[in-house]
Formats: sequence, structure tokens, C-alpha cells
Amino acid sequence: MKSKVQSVILASKSPRRYELMRSLNIKFRVAIKNVDESYPNGLNPEEVAVYIAEKKAKAFDDHLNSSELVITADTIVSFNQCILGKPLTTEDAFNMLSCLSDNKHQVITGVSLLSADGLFSFYEVSDVCFSPLTTEEIEFYIKNYNPFDKAGSYGVQDWLGSVAVEKINGSYTNVMGLPTQRLYRELICRYGMSLLKQV
Repeated sequence: MKSKVQSVILASKSPRRYELMRSLNIKFRVAIKNVDESYPNGLNPEEVAVYIAEKKAKAFDDHLNSSELVITADTIVSFNQCILGKPLTTEDAFNMLSCLSDNKHQVITGVSLLSADGLFSFYEVSDVCFSPLTTEEIEFYIKNYNPFDKAGSYGVQDWLGSVAVEKINGSYTNVMGLPTQRLYRELICRYGMSLLKQV
């Protein structure tokens, strides 16, 4: 018999994931543990996203009681099977956005759910098509927005998402950092949570 989940923990400092969790009408609290986000060579982008999400979840292994559920996530941007992480410099951001301009890329979010019953993980992939961007548009974005805390150097919910994203094939919230539709269904079906009652 599965343990009854009475407390949900979002292990993320991302304000976007926080707002997406709130949109699901879930009562939760935020707890953060510092985790080394390195990963082994040879993993494909989907495996990397899940690997890091699971590392984040396992950091709570010894601090979880029988009624708690920890949710962790990791979002990466993949272009031609090359992972584009968070840019370290303005030049990094410019080069990444130049690659994405007039091209299709994938946004992959790995999600891990850790409870007394064990660890369950999944991932979602969304294809994102960008229109062509001029040098001036890329420089404007980097100067006036903050690409340095975002995988692939952009946030779909801000200015660049509004002017550059032509089409998304897959979950929009996945591109923001948390595939809410899949998460919602897993919480109901896998953990028996009655989310409609948590107003």
C-alpha cells in the first residue's frame, strides 16, 4: 500500500517553477539543498535532465518523513544534440541565441518525485521554433533582460519568447521549466492526491 502524501516540497529556487506549482492549486513549501549538477559523459540530453533531477531529489533521502513528497526538476536546452546551459558571459549568451535564431531546438525537463515509496522520474520534450533574430535584437535582449539564470539564455515567458517563438510542439509550461500537465496527472494517479480539494 502506498504511503499517503500529506506534505509536498518543491526543491527549487526557480521563481518560474514556484509560480507554476501555485497554478496547480497545490499546497507546498520550498526547501533547497545545494547539489553538484555535473553529470557523466555519454548521456543524451534526456538522460542528463533526469540524472540531475534525481541528484537533486536524492539530496533529501535522509531528511524525508513517510508523509512527504519532494519534487525536483532540471531543464536543459538542446540544439543539434548539444546541451546549451546557462551562459557565463555576455558572449556566451550571444552565441547561444545566435544558434537558436531561425532554428528549431528542444527544451527538456526532467522531473523527479521522491517519497517513502521510492523515486519516480520522467521527462518531457518540447520542440521550439525561433524566427530569425537580428544582432540588434539579441543585444537588446541580453542588455535589458537576464539571460544568465536561464538554460539556453532565454525565458519563453519574457520579451524574447514573445517576439521570437514561432511555434512550440509540446508543453508550453515544460519550456518554462515544469511540465505541469504531466506532473498534475502523476500526482493524482501515482500518489492519489485530491488536488481539487486543496483550495
